[in-house]
Amino acid sequence: MGEIKSKMPRFKKPNWLRVKLPVGEEYKKVRNIVDKYKLHTICESGNCPNMGECWGAGTATFMILGNVCTRSCTFCAVATGRPPEYDDKEPLRVAKAIKKMGVKHAVITSVNRDELKDRGAEIWYQTVSKTKELSPETTIETLIPDVRGNWDALDRMIEAGQEVVSHNIETVERLYKRVRPQAKYERSLEQIKITNERGMRTKSGIMVGLGEKKEEVFKVMDDVVDHGLHILTIGQYLQPTKMHLEVDDFISPDIFEMYKEEGLRRGLKYVESGPLVRSSYHAERHVNVPI
Repeated sequence: MGEIKSKMPRFKKPNWLRVKLPVGEEYKKVRNIVDKYKLHTICESGNCPNMGECWGAGTATFMILGNVCTRSCTFCAVATGRPPEYDDKEPLRVAKAIKKMGVKHAVITSVNRDELKDRGAEIWYQTVSKTKELSPETTIETLIPDVRGNWDALDRMIEAGQEVVSHNIETVERLYKRVRPQAKYERSLEQIKITNERGMRTKSGIMVGLGEKKEEVFKVMDDVVDHGLHILTIGQYLQPTKMHLEVDDFISPDIFEMYKEEGLRRGLKYVESGPLVRSSYHAERHVNVPI
C-alpha cells in the first residue's frame, strides 16, 4: 500500500470540510463568559473548525497558562514565543466560568511552558481541583502537552481527579521532525504509558493529510495500544495560515471510517475519526469508555 491520495486539488477544500459560522444565543453566552473571565480557549487560538458547533452547544475547551507557547510546531496556530508570567488566579477564574456555563463535561488544555521547572503542573492541579470544588458533578478531560520527561510534573497534573487524561501524539513517527521539531515520538508514547500506569483513562489524537502513509497510521495505532491508550481521535489537518505546513492531501470520509474500524480492530477502546474531528470533539462521549 502507498500513500493516501485524493483526486481533490490541494488548494480547494472538499464539501465535507464546510462548517457553519458561529451563531445563536448559546454561542453568544459562551462568548460573553469567556470575555468576562478573561480566559483563553483553544477553540479560538487553534482556529478550530468546530467552534460554532461546540460553543453553540454551550461548551468550550479552556486553555490555561496563557496563549503563548514555548514550542514552534509547524501545524499549530497558537502563538510562539516567550510567555509572560502565569496568573495564579487563573484556576479560580476557569472554575467560575465552567460553573457559570453549567457544562456537564469540561475540557482543559494548555500551551507548552518549557521554561517553567514544573511545566505549569501546579496551575494544572489547582485548575482541576477548583473546578471539581465548584462543580462536583462536572466531569473533566485534561489535554496535557509534552512535559519533556518530567514525570513528577505529570503526576501532579493528573492527580486532581479528572476523568480523562489526553496527550496528542499528533502525527506519524517519520514526520515528527517536520511537524513537531521540539518533541519526540517515543517520549510522547512514554507519557501515555505512565498516565495509563497511574490508572487514568488515556486519550490521544493524530492529524492526517500531512503526507503520511496508511501503514504509518496503523503503526501509530499499534504503538499507542502497546503503551496503554484507550481513546484515539483522528482528524484532517487544515493549514491555519500560509506560514504553516501546507496540506498534502484531503482525506475522504470513507478513509476516516476505515481508520476507525482498523483502530478498534487493533485494540483501541474508542475511536473518533472524521474530517472535522479534533481532540476535544465529542469529548463528553469519552468519559465512560471502559479501561
